[in-house]
Amino acid sequence: MGNRHLLKHDFGNLPQGASDVFRPFVVDTPQTDIDALKTLLRLSRVGPKTYENNLSDRRLGLQLDWLQQAVKQWAGPFDWRKSEEHINSFPNYVSPVRDDDGKVYDIHFTALFSKKQNAVPGLLLHGWPGSFLEFLPVLDKLRHEYIPDTLPYHLIVPSHPGYGFSSAPPPDKDMRLEDAAGLLNKMMVLLGFRNQGHVVQGGDVGSKVARVIAAEHDSCKAIHINFCIMPEPAEDQIDKQIPMSHAEEEGLRRAEWFKRIGSAYALEHATRPSTIGFALGSNPVSLLAWIAEKFLDWTDEDPPIDLILESVTLYWLTDSASTLLWPYRQLFTPGVIGAHENSAWRIPDHKPFGFSWFPKELAPIPQAWAATTGKLTFYRQHDKGGHFAAVEKPAELWHDISDFVEQAWERPPHEAPEQESSAR
Repeated sequence: MGNRHLLKHDFGNLPQGASDVFRPFVVDTPQTDIDALKTLLRLSRVGPKTYENNLSDRRLGLQLDWLQQAVKQWAGPFDWRKSEEHINSFPNYVSPVRDDDGKVYDIHFTALFSKKQNAVPGLLLHGWPGSFLEFLPVLDKLRHEYIPDTLPYHLIVPSHPGYGFSSAPPPDKDMRLEDAAGLLNKMMVLLGFRNQGHVVQGGDVGSKVARVIAAEHDSCKAIHINFCIMPEPAEDQIDKQIPMSHAEEEGLRRAEWFKRIGSAYALEHATRPSTIGFALGSNPVSLLAWIAEKFLDWTDEDPPIDLILESVTLYWLTDSASTLLWPYRQLFTPGVIGAHENSAWRIPDHKPFGFSWFPKELAPIPQAWAATTGKLTFYRQHDKGGHFAAVEKPAELWHDISDFVEQAWERPPHEAPEQESSAR
């Protein structure tokens, strides 16, 4: 533990010029809340065996055997205190950020801060059913490969409003992606990055918020995403010189599967968030079943049960299962799934745009399609990995991000490009 706390201390110094509003944050869940969760798990019914939940291919949903094992593990040996210890080994902060309408949100983030004068600020944005936990493998990799004097980046991983330890939208606020983008961009300004700007990266909902930040805020200088769900562009928009690979053709078939069968949850989030919010927020087994299905279906290989339990526990203990559904009203209203990419949120041509393609993403759209949503300057196709790329393939995703930044970030003439071989 001594080494972990040393790492936290070294990388926790706020950048020069940061506002004094940032407060160090420590995760310390009341034991009564953990005990109450364990009690609820012991008292909750899972349900009987049926034809549907007895199928080994999971085509009709979770298997009963898997859920029973997961609930048993959650109620028994799973230790949230170990998760807290790991989270707290990174620098964590909370900052009050005032929205344009005057409402103030406490935005939580985990970070690694560099002491280098020319460090590139990077904003890393998670999605649903993820959280800031998604990027901890990336941060862990980097804090063991660099020291603060050599780290080429400031990396900031916030919790979106309504997620985890960030404030939920108030009951009179119809939160939109533009609001979240504005809050996070203001947070980066408060950190002192107004003049030099920053790079934004995102997957899932995070890719959408990232796109809004890139489209609407000048302080964002470049954007990299690993999720780009969208309708098929018009034929005259597609660059015929970008061939479609066999893997991309397979990806389009997966995208069609998701549209037809896999997106029912998203339509529920978009059209009846109040009802599903009650269902998910009132019983931990319901929340586990709803979220675990996605972790199992959207990954290349089934993740360990404890990894899923950690994410679900964060949702449960922060009571955020119903406060984080707001993005879906914009993103998945029937008939407009992903329809914003080429309209209001098209990435300006003067901003470098990178896209990493993973085969088990929900909708692995082709390079040529993504290129219609901005001036695509970086593209890399992987043969493994899925929706949770930062967890499934942290080294590969970080390699892509760092390669993209190396070619996209404009340094002053007197600054030579950094050699980043230690981060490969």
